[in-house]
Amino acid sequence: MNARSDPGLCVKRSAELPTGRLDVTLTKGAHELDALLGFAARANAKRGFLFLSKVLGKHWPVRPSAMLAVHERLAADVPASEGPVLFIAMAETAIGLGQGVFEAWLRANPGREALFVHTTRYRVGGGDIIEFEEAHSHAPRQFLHMPDGEHERALLLGARSIVLVDDEASTGNTFVNLAAACRRLNPSIERVHLSVIVNFMGAGATEGLTARFGIPTTMGALIEGEYRFEAADVPVNAAPAQRYDAQAERGANPGFGRLGMARALRTPEALATQLAGTIAPAARVLVLGTGEFMHASTLLGAALEARGLDVVVQSTTRSPILTWGAVSHALTFPDNYGEGIANYLYNVAPGQYDAVLACHETPPNAALLDAAHQLGARLFHYHTEDHVEEVPVR
Repeated sequence: MNARSDPGLCVKRSAELPTGRLDVTLTKGAHELDALLGFAARANAKRGFLFLSKVLGKHWPVRPSAMLAVHERLAADVPASEGPVLFIAMAETAIGLGQGVFEAWLRANPGREALFVHTTRYRVGGGDIIEFEEAHSHAPRQFLHMPDGEHERALLLGARSIVLVDDEASTGNTFVNLAAACRRLNPSIERVHLSVIVNFMGAGATEGLTARFGIPTTMGALIEGEYRFEAADVPVNAAPAQRYDAQAERGANPGFGRLGMARALRTPEALATQLAGTIAPAARVLVLGTGEFMHASTLLGAALEARGLDVVVQSTTRSPILTWGAVSHALTFPDNYGEGIANYLYNVAPGQYDAVLACHETPPNAALLDAAHQLGARLFHYHTEDHVEEVPVR
């Protein structure tokens, strides 16, 4: 990607992607751009580019400590407010980011009440849901479940402010739609804060957020600017990334955020101690999340890193991305949620790591065993945050 700097004003970058030309103007965080962000091309007719975060733990391997530092920075930007705070993370990519920001906010605000819930592409339980679409996504259909716990439901319905978390904001349309749905459910919401790693909405759109949302709205981002993409006339043949069946049992676990959490997820200290004793001190370790199941694997990775191991974390994804730019390698797996769609792992090659620990919420199945065989991985099934079972890989 080419760059030129306008002293005191902005930094401009441009790139010729296989899917078109991307031009970016940076007004904040340009000095961190290469450490925080890469650019990639998506196999998606709706949007042929991707702002690929290097500190999200999704498409790029990252040290857990670096991820947690980003969570702290974004949590520090959440404005002071009265009453309970509702944190919502956007599936699939930003679930771990949102849960980390929520937990960092709890640590910085002891005694305050807050609720974390993430959107999902799977239904769990039989409770009420909000359904909406992320128009540019390759898998657009999303749900927000109503918590079934009395305390969690009271926090959602009594929240005075809402924090919406995603890896990037480019149009803001999904945020607007979700905030409006939440305000219909809870009219006492007084303000909105958008928490993202990258804000490419542009200065004018960012300044106009309050008018657009209808209540005071703020933005917290590590990188800001705007972009322009000219799509090339190239065929895109990616298969669908979502096949929804309301009656299907997908194995999605309700206990990690889909039905709301009013506290931090517990770190698996005993498991980390046990695993650290089985891994050579100089080994390169990958702790791998699967699909929407991300934050638990980050906490395991952080606990192993704290014990002196060389650890990075990452996750599989349903997003089809071309091997170009920030994506140097791609592996394909069957879908462990049973939708019959392809899942991917980027920037990881078989044999690259000495130990791979794959964390999953779905019951063990052929898809997970396929992934384990490709990567030489050990599988860890999270029944609950306190009950993690290693699955034999044969």
